[in-house]
Amino acid sequence: MDGKMHKIYFAHSKEGAPVEEWQRLDEHLKNVAMRAGDFASAFGARQWGYAAGLWHDLGKYSEDFQSKLQRENADEVSEEGPKKMVNHSSAGGWYAQEKLPRGHALVLSYLIMGHHAGLADYHSENVGNASLENRMRVPEEVHPLLRSVPDHILHLDPPKELIRGDASFWIRMLYSCLVDADYLDTESFMDKDRSYARSEGYPGLEQLELHFNRFMRDLQGKARRTSVNRIREEILDQCLKAADLPSRIFSLTVPTGGGKTLSSMAFALRHAVKHNKKRIIYVIPYTSIIEQTADVFRAIPGFEHAVIEHHSNLRDDEEGRDSLRNRLAAENWDAPVIVTTAVQFFESLYSNRSSRCRKLHNISESVVIFDEAQCLPPDYLRPVVFAVRELHQYYGVTPVLCTATQPELGTRKGFDFKFREGFETTCEIIEDTIGLYNSLKRVDIVLHRSWPEPVSWEDLASELVQLETVLCIVNRRDDCRDLFGIMPQGTLHLSALMCGEHRSRIIRDIRQRLKEGIPTRVVSTQLVEAGVDLDFPVVYRALAGLDSIAQAAGRCNREGLLSCYGRTVVFVPPSRIPGGHLAQAAGIGQEIISRYSVNPLSPAAIKEYFDQLYWMKGDDGLDRKGILKLLPQDKTLEYAFRTAAESFRLIDEHHLPVIVQYEESPSLLEELRYNPWNARRVLRKLQRYVVNLPGRVHQDMQLAGHITELKGFEGVYVQATTGIYREDIGFCQPSDKGFLSPDDLIV
Repeated sequence: MDGKMHKIYFAHSKEGAPVEEWQRLDEHLKNVAMRAGDFASAFGARQWGYAAGLWHDLGKYSEDFQSKLQRENADEVSEEGPKKMVNHSSAGGWYAQEKLPRGHALVLSYLIMGHHAGLADYHSENVGNASLENRMRVPEEVHPLLRSVPDHILHLDPPKELIRGDASFWIRMLYSCLVDADYLDTESFMDKDRSYARSEGYPGLEQLELHFNRFMRDLQGKARRTSVNRIREEILDQCLKAADLPSRIFSLTVPTGGGKTLSSMAFALRHAVKHNKKRIIYVIPYTSIIEQTADVFRAIPGFEHAVIEHHSNLRDDEEGRDSLRNRLAAENWDAPVIVTTAVQFFESLYSNRSSRCRKLHNISESVVIFDEAQCLPPDYLRPVVFAVRELHQYYGVTPVLCTATQPELGTRKGFDFKFREGFETTCEIIEDTIGLYNSLKRVDIVLHRSWPEPVSWEDLASELVQLETVLCIVNRRDDCRDLFGIMPQGTLHLSALMCGEHRSRIIRDIRQRLKEGIPTRVVSTQLVEAGVDLDFPVVYRALAGLDSIAQAAGRCNREGLLSCYGRTVVFVPPSRIPGGHLAQAAGIGQEIISRYSVNPLSPAAIKEYFDQLYWMKGDDGLDRKGILKLLPQDKTLEYAFRTAAESFRLIDEHHLPVIVQYEESPSLLEELRYNPWNARRVLRKLQRYVVNLPGRVHQDMQLAGHITELKGFEGVYVQATTGIYREDIGFCQPSDKGFLSPDDLIV
């Protein structure tokens, strides 16, 4: 026993439990050190993880903290007023400065001082933004505290492992190891039932591969022997063949309707098993299609409890242990198959908060499928591509860029490999992408007879009513309503001003009508494009970027069952195209369509489209918030972690949610009012009934009394006026027309 240990120090207590049952501090530190070291070993940083874990709670050796534990668990009620806050997160960083070289001390200070508050900016002139530089100033009172720490905790050699790759990215991954290890060890002491639920095993990837192969054999045996299905089998075979190759950045370029969802999973499973990857992460651009994709995988026998969805609309319908286990796995992605959104994936990679960063270390040694890669956000493309490249080069990740319209992300046109952007090389899985494109061609792209002049909504409606079954996709929500308003009764409407549950019901209805051959006319925004499996004989598409037009064409003759090609008609709408990226994309799209009018979606046309799009944006336009400048590649290690995290927002935060009255939502709101102890479960269900409104509109609707804050739930707003949510078009204001500005009306 250490000679200077005169008393037992504790890390955690349990309310009402005797002191003998509290968690000893030295045990907590060693547990976290071992676990964080194990996590960090995946990217060659075990010693760093161990050091951060061993020193992260040195501040708990203070008498103030130990007294705090005693007060909080005293039998009598304290009369001292509010609980006293004790800073226990700084001492480890202070000690690191006295014990270790500056570089080592700075890394450990970021981790330890931020393990609750988040990774800080090194410098900050903002009074409300506590800089690491200021926190690292060692106060005199730390020296008496350190005399209470056992020698076997304090005595630690500096980690000898070198930083691999970009230091700011590496620090964030190491931070993930520490905060997850700390959380898991604390949970194992404080909530053994929760910890036990988390520890229940998932099927291994080898077992899932066997289930998947059996499922695919059955599926192919039952499928109709059409030309499209034969091509899908060829795509699957090529994916399985490429899976045997060593890890690299892969691209999977398959025209829409080529079965890339299941083929990419086949690649991922085989590659993961052969190359000892730990999990498969499927990254999807839109929340509106994530549940559909997860359900495709869960429909595979043996996958039912292996697939975890992580997104804002996470369903929580079950009350059993599997539901709890899934929620826990979503916290740190400790499951074999994760289906998540690009927002969740990339914002977590640039986050500074412990709750969002916990999962990052579990991305290492994974296969990551980026579905609909053309949807990677242009304004953040440089930091996004940099993150993917870093994961591949230094964290054992095999990325797969999966799309029908492969963007140009190489080392030119705004991407300079030397300065951390762009992929040096990619490996295309499909051996003959041009031949595949020609083989899977099922649609003719036709320019509207008014091209390049706009067509009025009235003239367009008169064309659409001549067709029994047709889908028309427009760029803005008000366009959708204007056109829908002059269409005959029975036409269906889809836009993001309808809540998720409403949209899902309409899409199910459309699919059933198409299956039964019932005449079906639909007017929609582009939310039906990426990943929504609809099959119309004719599709009209308002002018947009070529990637959007290709997605629209993917809803046309999808299964190739027509006796002739389907028709996708591109028209210029009478309203202006929303500004920014969409206007740029549409302008370039119009130019290339005019020049490639015979075959505007050919691989050559798509390549030229992305070349021009990225060239037009320039370097600053591909990193609009200057994220990479906030995390410079130099030896000072002086990063703006917090500012970068606050700046990296793929979805505009000016949009605020409102719970609308639709189907089950009124009864759920009643449950929330009368059973507040079930609030978390009920609020998760209510996310299926949310519409996001621009901040200005949200404020106007609140002032007019149309929406109101839910009593007892700060920041949760609900529909208060009957009639502002309609069964046919979703959310609207009583005056309706013009209550949203044009740029608020996209999707």
